[in-house]
Amino acid sequence: MAAQLRMLHGRSSGFSDTPYDAADFVLTSKPPASTPKGKVAFTFVTGGIASALQQARAAAGVRNVAVGGGPSTAQGFVAAGVLDELQIHLIPVLLGEGIPLFGQAGGRLTLAPIRVVEAPDATHLRYRVVR
Repeated sequence: MAAQLRMLHGRSSGFSDTPYDAADFVLTSKPPASTPKGKVAFTFVTGGIASALQQARAAAGVRNVAVGGGPSTAQGFVAAGVLDELQIHLIPVLLGEGIPLFGQAGGRLTLAPIRVVEAPDATHLRYRVVR
């Protein structure tokens, strides 16, 4: 079984119907009072990125760990230098507010394109992180 990390944004049921067969480690500052019901077990991690990554890697074994979330999650993992690839789902809606995706990334990040998939509602960009 693979493992994935997610960022919880104030709602405990946001991922209860996930299509992924993977252990879920949800990085959060405040775990929900009850665990979401669904086919996947959730572990809520309050110890930060390093703790969440360590637990996900242990659960994944030899498989990959996927990290999902918004700008704060991406910035934290980029700054920690632990990402091998980055996938961005670019949706053609400009909100004009919110957290910039790489505003606090902490230095220069060089990416090498792997794949671009154009879909009707989004463009999916996949990059390898160059070290």
